[in-house]
Amino acid sequence: MTTTSAALATFPLHDGGGTPLVLLHAFPLDHRMWAAAAQALPAGIRAIGVDLPGQGHSELSGMAPRLEDAADAVHATLRDEGEGNAVVVGLSMGGYVALALAERHPGFVVGLGLVDTKSTADAAAARANRLRVADAVATAQTLDPVLGMPAALLGATSAVRRRNLFPAMETWIRAQSPAGVAWAQRAMAARPDRTEVLRTFDGPVAVVVGAEDELTPLVEAEHMVHAARDGALTVVPATGHMSAVEDPASVAAALALLHRRVAERTTRPPWPRQYWQY
Repeated sequence: MTTTSAALATFPLHDGGGTPLVLLHAFPLDHRMWAAAAQALPAGIRAIGVDLPGQGHSELSGMAPRLEDAADAVHATLRDEGEGNAVVVGLSMGGYVALALAERHPGFVVGLGLVDTKSTADAAAARANRLRVADAVATAQTLDPVLGMPAALLGATSAVRRRNLFPAMETWIRAQSPAGVAWAQRAMAARPDRTEVLRTFDGPVAVVVGAEDELTPLVEAEHMVHAARDGALTVVPATGHMSAVEDPASVAAALALLHRRVAERTTRPPWPRQYWQY
C-alpha cells in the first residue's frame, strides 16, 4: 500500500508493465471489490486499485464532497507515483469519478472502462435519497442505513447461486467509516451529467453492464456507448450491479480487450459499434 500527499491509498492488484489499468471501486466499498477481476486479467497487464476519498484506507482530510476533487486526488496520487497515463476503469461510483477524471485530466486518461455506471446525473428523487442517507449516517454515526445494500447491488442469479458474495460484501461495507459514506453520498448527489465527456473523449471506451443490473440498467449503458466516439458494449449475463464481483472473469476479459485496444489504437481504426457478450 502507498499513501501519498493526496491522502489516497493505492494497491498493486496485478503485475505487469506498461500503461496500468487503474481500478476505481463502487459505493460503499473499497479496492477489494476489484481483487478477483484483477487476478483474472491476462499476464502482463498491470492493475492498480485506488481507495477513493474517505473509503477504505484513504482519508478525507477535509475534502469537500465533490467527485471532481476525488478525480483530482486520484490524478495527483498516480502522478506522484510516477504514472504518466492510465486506462481508468470505474464501477458505479468509480465510473462517475472516472468520467470526472477524463474531463479534468484528458491527457492522463488514454482509455475508459465504465462498468455498471452511468454518465447522466441523478433524478431528483434519487438525489434526495442520497442526501437523506448521508444525513442519517452522519448524524447517528452508524452504517446501518447501507448494510442492506448487497441485496440491491447483486443480481437475481447471485441471490440464488452466489450466496457467498453477500457476507463478503457486508464485510467490505462494515469496514467503511460513516464520515466516508456520508461524503460519498453527497458527492454523488452533486454530480452533473457528463455524457458530453464521452462525446469528446479521444480514447477507446469499454462499457460493461450486468444483464440483471437494475440500478444502472442496459439503457444507461447503451446511452454511454452511443455517445462515445470509440466505444463497445459488453453485457455480462446473470449478473447485477456488481458484475466485476459476480463474474470477475468476464469483466476481466472486457477490460483486457480495452487495454489491448489502447495499445493498438495507433495502428488500427476505431471499434465499430458492436456488442460483446460472454
